[in-house]
Amino acid sequence: MNDIEFRQQVLDPLSGSFCAAKWYNATIWLGSGQTTSCHHPPAHLVDKDKVRSNPRLLHNTDQKKADRAKMIAGERPAGCEYCWKIEDMGRDAVSDRVYKSKIYPIEALHEARNTPADHDVNLRTLEIAFDRTCQFACSYCNPAFSTTWVNDIRRNGPYTNLVSDGRNHFTHTHDSSQLYKITEANPYIDAFFAWWETDLHRSLQELRITGGEPLMSAHTWRLVDWFRDNRGRSNTRLAINSNLGTDVDIARLLDATKDINIDLYTSCEATGLQAEYIRSGLVWHDWANNVQRLLDSGQFRGIHVMATINALCLSTLDQLLECIMNWKIKYGREAISFTLNILRFPSFQSPLVLPDSQRTVYRQRLITWLEHWADSEFIQEHEVNHTQRLIDYLDVVKTPHSEAFDRDKLLNDFRQFYSQYDQRREKDFGSTFPELKEWYNSL
Repeated sequence: MNDIEFRQQVLDPLSGSFCAAKWYNATIWLGSGQTTSCHHPPAHLVDKDKVRSNPRLLHNTDQKKADRAKMIAGERPAGCEYCWKIEDMGRDAVSDRVYKSKIYPIEALHEARNTPADHDVNLRTLEIAFDRTCQFACSYCNPAFSTTWVNDIRRNGPYTNLVSDGRNHFTHTHDSSQLYKITEANPYIDAFFAWWETDLHRSLQELRITGGEPLMSAHTWRLVDWFRDNRGRSNTRLAINSNLGTDVDIARLLDATKDINIDLYTSCEATGLQAEYIRSGLVWHDWANNVQRLLDSGQFRGIHVMATINALCLSTLDQLLECIMNWKIKYGREAISFTLNILRFPSFQSPLVLPDSQRTVYRQRLITWLEHWADSEFIQEHEVNHTQRLIDYLDVVKTPHSEAFDRDKLLNDFRQFYSQYDQRREKDFGSTFPELKEWYNSL
């Protein structure tokens, strides 16, 4: 069945707000001891004392159990607003709760629905970050996920005159995101490896390592070595996120994983100088060459390009998608894929801050691109759906989320942030985004 039929025939009969991610999926930042059910809801803290005796509490927190109870009752947890906003657009828009649920057997969905909300459940898919070490400082990222961002704030001080950044992404070094030094014992990392060694490696379908930049963490290589040295002990699929930047050791990655069947996830949402502006630290041609190198190796289950859709990427997003389709034609439909994930925080970087006329231009480019590729044998169903929902989002949705500030404050912060970003990073907004220069200068 297709995605819409799955939502209507499988998910909604369980409840109008049911999402299997609350039971079977988690993202856990072991450096900060925080977790969430997927990358959309805000993270919350795990009790470090409780996980010493019960590592399963890295996932089964009181917050998640309360949200499960709401979903069982058909209520919408507030933290899952991303999906509710997509679904409330109408137009048969497919939210991520479909994709986060469809990966599990239907009987597992019924099992979750019938499990008391306060019970501990075994994870099936897990994304973990060991620390925030990263050589990039992407414009939509912040010190919580990048040591390069930390160094920016320490060297240059906080960004100033931002009035809509309610989460204070750019005002301090977010030291709570790295509670322990790299050389110190971390109870959350200890709990993870204890859980992994005892039974998590038996129950987990997929383990995905994120960061920071995971390939810069010794714990990532420790886990890769475990898979290499314990072949046959686990059926868990291993996946690694990587920015595939210039400094990433591609040779070591290829050597360490040559006998391990893994997926590789990487991020990009634009091309050329615009990609390099958005993802500070990126060298576009090095990234593209590294993707090509991994595809040439043929040893990965798939390469997955995650695009974070922000105000600055839409000018060349269609060019990036064209590049990916050309790779598909050369290496196969399943060899590489893409997802389009719409940015909500920080709100002033949302595509919705753009003037209506410019959004219309970008929307039409995507319509033209999709009309060309929609019936191709090389495009996957979720790629069509992601593109169509972005087209609809640019047309229908007017605010990034319910807590977003009014438009004047968002525009103020857009100008304030990027003018300071240019000075700190030796960049130039106007020459990089000529389509937006006149509008930007008017702010």
